[in-house]
This record gives sequence, structure tokens and C-alpha cells, in this order.
Amino acid sequence: MERERKDLQEALTAVFGESDSESDTETEVPCNYSWKAVKEIPGLWLCKGFLSAQQQEELVSAIDSEGWFIDSKHNQAMRFKDLPDWAFELSQFIHDAVSSYALANDSLYLSAESKISMSDMPFNLNLLQRVPLFDQMIVNRYQPGEGICAHVDLLRFEDGIAILSLESTCVMHFTQCMPNVSILESELRYNHQAGHTFAANQKQSCGQQEKVPVLLEPGDLVLLSGEARYKWTHEINRSEACQTWEGELICQMRRTSVTLRKLTISEEVHTS
Repeated sequence: MERERKDLQEALTAVFGESDSESDTETEVPCNYSWKAVKEIPGLWLCKGFLSAQQQEELVSAIDSEGWFIDSKHNQAMRFKDLPDWAFELSQFIHDAVSSYALANDSLYLSAESKISMSDMPFNLNLLQRVPLFDQMIVNRYQPGEGICAHVDLLRFEDGIAILSLESTCVMHFTQCMPNVSILESELRYNHQAGHTFAANQKQSCGQQEKVPVLLEPGDLVLLSGEARYKWTHEINRSEACQTWEGELICQMRRTSVTLRKLTISEEVHTS
């Protein structure tokens, strides 16, 4: 285990660089994050504190440097395959964090002797071992009060989606879709949004199902796979009535999100 931890430390340092501090303190590496499975939704995992405050600041600065949001009219940027270096590094960090969690629970998880269940991992081995882990990215910048309506990501993307939340705390709500409405039917039935999601008709596809709230603080990471990816919609309604947690109103600020996905083989050919 000590060797695995050392390898992980070296990988994270390579991803996020050395500290700029002139003091004798060690390089800041995000070892304080914690994984949590959302028990109500199979396949939904939350990583609290995935990025430190310093790393969040550096990542937001890197996003700003891309120049995507200089014009206030633009609040979304999409990239296919030719991702920025920092996005590939973020993907590697996610891979390492999931691997670290699995190793902490079973040091033999890569071997046939492993006892760990695939449902006990944020991503199963098939997802974790694909190359690249992600090859499509979307960055959204939301002003206070702006969010995204309930949707399931399109079938042009494979299983296994990562969402990193930055700058502002928010509540993301998940709703289970009705079993008699398939993803493909919903995808054809409802209007596409920005070419990557479809709007979910709350009455027909999700009925009156109870919403499962998940609190996302700056630097938190959400992973969706399996049932969470295909059978539950997710949304962020930033009206004051929906943005409360434990009875307290959430102070809304500008929020940036980074979503990483993997194109299906057919879409890879189409975008080549």
C-alpha cells in the first residue's frame, strides 16, 4: 500500500504542479477528499473536497485563460477530443482518486483475487481502464439564479460521467425516470439543449417521483454510472425555494462546472 500511495502522490504532483510557496512546507496535494455513495441512487458517488481551495483557484484561472467567457453572452464551451491540457490532467486525477479509494478497500482489486464488488467503487474497472477515460468536455458558467433543468445525458456518450462543481455551493436534485419511458424515447421526444442534454418532461417521464437532493460545495466531484447515469435525471434549479440545505438558504454566487464524458465509438468516428 505504501508504494501505491507514493505512486499516487507523484502522479498528483505531476498533474497539479509544485507549490508556489517559498516556505519549507510540503507541496499541497489533495489527500483530504472523501468518497461517499449516495445510497438512494445506485451508481451515484460524491467526492467531497476533491480539489483544495488552491487547486480550485488555479483551475478557474486556467478556464478563464481559455477566453471562452470574455463575452458575457457566452456561458458554455464544449470540446471534443482536443481537450485542454488541464482537462486531461483532471481526468488523470479522477482516475487516480478512484484507484486510491479501491486500493484502500482492497489492495488486490486489480487481480482475480479481489473481493471488492464493482458496486463498491465509484467507477467499475471497465470504466476505469478505458483509454482515454474521457474525451469530451463541457464547461458551463452560471450567474446567480441560473441553473439547468432536469435531463439525462445523451446516448452519444458512454457510461461514466464526471461533474466538478466550482465557485458556488448549490443543490443538485436527482429524480428517477418512470420505467415505461426509455432514454431513447425521451431523447427523441424532448427538445435538445445545447446538443448534449434533453429536457425531461416532469409529468410524463419522471412522474411525481420524489427528488433526491445532493449538496455540492466548491471543489466537490460527482460521478455517475450505471443506473445513476441512465435512469435518473439531474438538475440544478437555483430558485431560492430549491437552493436550501437543512433549512438554511444557500448564498448563490457565480458557479462554474466542468463535465467530462466519453464519446461512443460511433460518435468518435463521426467527430474524426
